[in-house]
Amino acid sequence: MPQHWPAEAIARLILDGFDDYREHFRRITDGARARFEQAQWVEAQRAAAERIALYEEKVAETRGRLRDRFDEEVLFDVQHWPLVKSAYIGLIDVRFDDELAETWYNSIFCSLFSHDLISDGCMFIHTTRPSLRAQERVAQTRSYLPRQDLAGTLERILQDYGFSVPYEDLPRDLERLEAQLRASLPDWVCKDPELCIELFSSVLYRNKGAYLVGRIFTRDEQWPLVIPLLHREGQGIQADAVITDEAEVSIIFSFTRSYFMVDVAVPAEFIGFLKRILPGKHIAELYTSIGFYKHGKSEFYRALINHLANTDDRFIMAPGVRGMVMSVFTLPGFNTVFKIIKDRFSPSKNVDRNTVIEKYRLVKSVDRVGRMADTQEFADFRFPKAKFDPDCLAELLEVAPSTVEIENGDTVLIRHCWTERRMTPLNIYLENASESQVREALYDYGLAIKQLAAANIFPGDMLLKNFGVTRHGRVVFYDYDEISFLTEVNFRKIPPPRYPEDEMSGEPWYSIGPNDVFPEEFPPFLFADLHQRRLFSQLHGDLFDADYWKGVQEKIRAGKVIDVFPYRRQEEPLALPA
Repeated sequence: MPQHWPAEAIARLILDGFDDYREHFRRITDGARARFEQAQWVEAQRAAAERIALYEEKVAETRGRLRDRFDEEVLFDVQHWPLVKSAYIGLIDVRFDDELAETWYNSIFCSLFSHDLISDGCMFIHTTRPSLRAQERVAQTRSYLPRQDLAGTLERILQDYGFSVPYEDLPRDLERLEAQLRASLPDWVCKDPELCIELFSSVLYRNKGAYLVGRIFTRDEQWPLVIPLLHREGQGIQADAVITDEAEVSIIFSFTRSYFMVDVAVPAEFIGFLKRILPGKHIAELYTSIGFYKHGKSEFYRALINHLANTDDRFIMAPGVRGMVMSVFTLPGFNTVFKIIKDRFSPSKNVDRNTVIEKYRLVKSVDRVGRMADTQEFADFRFPKAKFDPDCLAELLEVAPSTVEIENGDTVLIRHCWTERRMTPLNIYLENASESQVREALYDYGLAIKQLAAANIFPGDMLLKNFGVTRHGRVVFYDYDEISFLTEVNFRKIPPPRYPEDEMSGEPWYSIGPNDVFPEEFPPFLFADLHQRRLFSQLHGDLFDADYWKGVQEKIRAGKVIDVFPYRRQEEPLALPA
């Protein structure tokens, strides 16, 4: 090996690229406070999309600098990359974001080399970061001891987390927050002299809301604590609620929502803090929820290979109606589905492979309003053939031979796929649901469609099989090959027949453009079950009227960002409409 091989110089340039990415990430994130204070909601959505796109942009820039500076025979000599990794470890050991730096290094390596060359010697398939670090860390939380003065403590909290815009009516908010807090906790808790409220020192921002996040605890028990703040343009800031229910807080951090903007000095410690208050959340989801979605992808992959190595679980086809565009398989003991594009689509589908890829990538950058599952895109997954049920593997090889192949007789190569959280398909859920569960699910199904519309998303194919039910009972859309922006759709009413014979004809008597949608046609299309059709008409009959959709379009075109809250507000009904 030549003495001059520049391992340390390559490692340094990779880390310089990471620093550049982190600085731009911070700038976008730090602007969230001003956008909230100035009610710049459209700008907030643009910033969210810009921050998501930033990672790949900076990876490309760093790759370009490496290729400009180093000869190809040096840079692409993979046998020497363990030296680069070793030098890089020395550079990141002193950092507070070292786990993110490992993921960045992996991204650069994968952008330079074929996935055939991935190994733990050259990159960080397994992390080298210690779970507990000895370095002194920056304090990341604020603690308050109520000592039976909840009102005074809440007032101190809101004053400490003040903004350049005043609170609209602080006494009113304090009265409401105290009442909600007392109602949500056992009576004895508020009287406990050791009761403590601990909040993360930075405010979390997303869409039109700001969130104080932490926990309330005694010596023996704890509850998550979230205080959402709203800015009503021209009226000031409002402390909207106190949320202590773990399920509701989990929904706020759901995989179906856009990523928070939050200043995090030590990511691993903040994730550890969130994990303590939301133990049911996987670390991958928590990293993703605050914008580090690439590291979330790393944590997901590590959990997946660990699961495969330590269980007898095998891939099977996911339950539900087979898709016309995607083939979906899953691991029964791992709460994820894997989606690949079929080589041939059903004739009724007017899309091609590239369009499907564009649609799935679009979902990453738009506001998902809690109604679309986040996805992670992977290339060149390799799994042992023994980890596939034979029927599953046979089907994948049949429907997607360009994506799925067997290497060396014992390895399955998945050239391209997406992963999503596994849910119960809505059509299957309804088959086994009680009458009250059917009503609740159909109500939430309609609400999901309306909230997607509010975010300028039209699902396209709204069949029940394309929606799933989460563990919290929420209905979520997960099939994206026909989505479009709502403002691109032309909603029309069916013209009256010209002659009596028109109604008897099997062909429409009116012209239909490529973007035309007739909501009057939805009922029989969505519901073969007449009882479900009638019930849905009672709950959300306005979705069958073109004027409803046009009204939402008018608001979006006028620049209005429509409110969609990730929690139940006090004025919202607890029961479904009768």
